[in-house]
Amino acid sequence: MSKKLYVGNLLYEVTDEDLKTQFATVGTVVSASVIRFRDSGRSKGFGFVEMSTEEEAKKAVDSMNGQDFKGRKLVVSEARPPRERTPMGGDSQPQM
Repeated sequence: MSKKLYVGNLLYEVTDEDLKTQFATVGTVVSASVIRFRDSGRSKGFGFVEMSTEEEAKKAVDSMNGQDFKGRKLVVSEARPPRERTPMGGDSQPQM
């Protein structure tokens, strides 16, 4: 089963392909994506890489976390599940 990893401290110029190429050195990359702002398309400085197995994901965390990538030290960890979003334009607290 595949495993998703969080990758932080990326240069704004890093592309999805750059991430995929970097992580392919430690295993099979299912997907790689740099997260971008909707309005400008500019990178938010982090992304996600999905490795094909849990073993490859662990190897990627162990070998890539803290490694230099284009002049920055990567922050790599297991991705957490997304948080539940609250409705837009309203008070996020329930009314009593």
